[in-house]
Amino acid sequence: MNKAELIDAIAEKAGLQKVEAKKALEAYVAVTAETLKAGDKISLVGFGTFSVSKRAERKGRNPQTKEEMMIPAKNVVKFKAGSELGNL
Repeated sequence: MNKAELIDAIAEKAGLQKVEAKKALEAYVAVTAETLKAGDKISLVGFGTFSVSKRAERKGRNPQTKEEMMIPAKNVVKFKAGSELGNL
């Protein structure tokens, strides 16, 4: 499912216009991104939890040159499925 299909499905399920569903989805994505950038987590009971995890610096290898290199540390988003989503 792509973004347009998701907007269509949200509009149909919630009885909204597609424009309203698009605004709601974009607002959700924006709030989620802002919250995670601030270092907080988002828990939606039954759906799951979004959180930020720190990935340490590590050694890697360039697959083309086989040269060893250091991959810098970074923050990554993690998602843990909730009970309702996990029982599909």
